[in-house]
Amino acid sequence: MRILRTPDDRFHDLPDFPYEPRYADVPAQDGDGTLRMAYVEAGPSDGPVVLCLHGEPSWSFLYRRVMRVLADAGLRVVVPDLVGFGRSDKPAEMTDHTYARHIEWTRSLVFDALGLRDVTLVGQDWGGLIGLRLVTAHQDRFSRVVVANTGLPTGDFPMPETWLKFRQSVRTAAEFDIARNIAAGCRTQLADDVRAAYDAPFPDESFKAGPRAMPALVPAEPDDPEAQPNRDAWDVLRAWDKPFLVAFSDKDPITGAMAPLFRQLVPGAQGVVHPTIDGAGHFLQEDDGERLGHAIAAFMRSCVPEESP
Repeated sequence: MRILRTPDDRFHDLPDFPYEPRYADVPAQDGDGTLRMAYVEAGPSDGPVVLCLHGEPSWSFLYRRVMRVLADAGLRVVVPDLVGFGRSDKPAEMTDHTYARHIEWTRSLVFDALGLRDVTLVGQDWGGLIGLRLVTAHQDRFSRVVVANTGLPTGDFPMPETWLKFRQSVRTAAEFDIARNIAAGCRTQLADDVRAAYDAPFPDESFKAGPRAMPALVPAEPDDPEAQPNRDAWDVLRAWDKPFLVAFSDKDPITGAMAPLFRQLVPGAQGVVHPTIDGAGHFLQEDDGERLGHAIAAFMRSCVPEESP
């Protein structure tokens, strides 16, 4: 496995992102080597843990406004960069990336390296596809779940036309414009320095094997190798009775149809007030991260019994 590492100077002067990167090594799953995964933290080290997982083709920078709100609420926020994204190492071939590997890389970071327990997952886009597989395979590690513009596809139902067009464009484009893709998934206009921050992890096309690979890894057909594991994960979710928040935006053509399914099928979602982030697109953290952060913080408070005077 040939590994690329983005130079540190690409990440200078990131707007509204003062968090110092931290690093841990995880097994590469290809021989005896390791990969370096990056993550950032905010909030008190002894606070309840919120694990925020990003998706395609973003990185932890996406959660900067959410992080600030959650940290101010006394929560310990941990936001990794998936392998191939952000400051994490980047396997150089698209074939190095599989759904199963991304699950294992993330598991190794958050459980083996960081030892996280009593975790609240926040998963958006691929952060949900990976995170929900971790939740259902390691139920004892998680206390709560927040899904935000994500899903857990099995290939048994057609994918949205918008997503199919995106997958095709990633396959065929000579250049994958990361910032443009993020901007297309937002309802607000991105400032030039924000666009530059989304481009920062990828100095040239050789660094983009992860973003290039991810759309084809979504189980869009019933016989996909990860379709049955996702069906099995749904079986667990249909019995999941721990608190489960559905915090979707109202302007996401990709995952919007998943919100009512989560609310209806997951027992832990019953009796919970599920917010809708109005006016936000697929990347709701970028469009209205503060509101999403406040919704998560309120959900966390509602799950903790008040102490007797």
